[in-house]
Amino acid sequence: MSTGVLSLLAIIPILTVLFFLVFLRWPAKKAMPIAFVVTVMVAYFVWGVPVNQIAGASMQGITTALEVLFIVFGAILMLNTLKESGAIQTIRQGFTDISPDRRIQAIIICWLFGSFIEGASGWGTPAAIIAPLLVAVGFPAMGAVMVALIIQSAPVSYGAVGTPILIGVQSGLAGSSAVEETAVSMGMTLDQYVRMIGGEVAIFHGIVGLLIPLFMVTMLTFFFGENRSIKEGLAVWKFALFAGLSFTIPFALVANLLGPEFPAMFGGLIGLAIVVPAAKKGLFMPKKEWDFAAPSTWDPAWTGNLNIEPVQTLQPVSPVKAWIPYIIVGVLLVITRLNSLPFGGWLKAFVIKAENVFGSSISIESTPLFLPGFILLIVSVLSAFLYKMNRSTYGNAWKESGKTILAASPALLFSVPMVQVFINSDINSSGVESMPLVLAESVSGIAGSNWPAVAPAIGALGAFVAGSNTISNMMFSLFQFGTAQNVGINPSIVVALQAVGGAAGNMICVHNVVAASAAAGLIGKEGELIRKTLIPTAYYVFFAGGAGYIFIHGFGLNIGTVMVAVIAGLFLYACYQGQLQSKAEQQFYKWNRSA
Repeated sequence: MSTGVLSLLAIIPILTVLFFLVFLRWPAKKAMPIAFVVTVMVAYFVWGVPVNQIAGASMQGITTALEVLFIVFGAILMLNTLKESGAIQTIRQGFTDISPDRRIQAIIICWLFGSFIEGASGWGTPAAIIAPLLVAVGFPAMGAVMVALIIQSAPVSYGAVGTPILIGVQSGLAGSSAVEETAVSMGMTLDQYVRMIGGEVAIFHGIVGLLIPLFMVTMLTFFFGENRSIKEGLAVWKFALFAGLSFTIPFALVANLLGPEFPAMFGGLIGLAIVVPAAKKGLFMPKKEWDFAAPSTWDPAWTGNLNIEPVQTLQPVSPVKAWIPYIIVGVLLVITRLNSLPFGGWLKAFVIKAENVFGSSISIESTPLFLPGFILLIVSVLSAFLYKMNRSTYGNAWKESGKTILAASPALLFSVPMVQVFINSDINSSGVESMPLVLAESVSGIAGSNWPAVAPAIGALGAFVAGSNTISNMMFSLFQFGTAQNVGINPSIVVALQAVGGAAGNMICVHNVVAASAAAGLIGKEGELIRKTLIPTAYYVFFAGGAGYIFIHGFGLNIGTVMVAVIAGLFLYACYQGQLQSKAEQQFYKWNRSA
């Protein structure tokens, strides 16, 4: 069977997901079982994957799904604990005191605080924590999930203390003589070569990710504003750009000076230290504050079943005391992820392992105590003591969290096994590569020397199907390296583009969408969310491809400069429209004062 025909067959599982989730807008709990069955049929009848390999891959997927559900449960339990204690009211007021403008709140909570959580934890934890927190401060559930997913981009390459680079890229490249020869020719070890790639990844993210805060707020005002206005989002472009620079500059510097462990964490913390005081002083702020319409007027599709109304009868909680649980979560995530400290090793000592599941080549290993869900669970219990909650009140938090997680389970328990069957199709009787590699090879044959423009899309595809930037890098890093060498271009930059695209793909990967939606109490709207987050994903992949092409081939009239010019033109137009909006607001206020 030809490569072209195989690639058309390999894309059927992905098209199935897109068709039912995105086009027909079915809920994931209905669409993903069909996608799982279709993937199994393609794997068995076309690729010739043995039944035991399919069963082993499915069991691996179920294990991963349970891990994700554990993380989501911990995030929801944390929020419900804060709600039942009354602390969420203090947190809500704290963000209002910084700025009542929802656009500013979204940038601070998602872009900066979310990036810190991503750097410390990964695993989709930021969206699972940030989405319900945004609901708690007054965002519609769908809007909260959307913006929480959009920040699953720039910081993702350095999630969980650099795992997508240090494990994803390094594991993907390890064992290749071509990679080792290239590293040696540059006077480097493999580890040093991978760290150099990590620095290049940060430069691309710094360029492309700079506009993500603006993207985020513009989509927020367009899809969820009373006026459905793009201009209302663009009006905050100065603050959005300021927040983008406050993160991306320290982010890129840390990646190139210290390595891939801390860029997202340090970028988020430094950004918070710069942006929050600036917001309080009114720097770069729009003249007119923006808020959602009254909740009673919201489209019912925007709202979820997460009841976050704080308990009013309890004693007020001080701001410091209200934030202590999240501070403890951040500290514990950091100290348990640093290899220089023993705490992570202690948690990893408890391992659930199964070798050669169902006689297949697949082995399953889980360290449940090392998962962020365990830390969130522990902190929730500590919070109950901190806030002196009684058994009944704390029991309500558990009960509400359990209901939410049960509603999300069916979608994840089919979507993640589907992904694992797709990825593990390399063990087969047909003698061909796995489905994702067949797809990638087909695209590389079409792109040729224009490969840098396409490389990020392959990374995004990998993250979409695998639900992980790390796994995408493992699958495709060596393929990207080899393709670059075949067409005679710098392989390190192409691998860096792979990692950048892999990060962007996290915005649309099904299990991230399902997990974040579940955390916000929004079930059955996953397809609608993917339709929305496809917009920033396409921007990210397109801009990164153009920038990568220029890095390799230089400026001139070529596909890279055209791609970047398109993005630059759209940005300048956005700034112009935002400036018009700002001037209109100023005229309004002058007229209002004179009247």
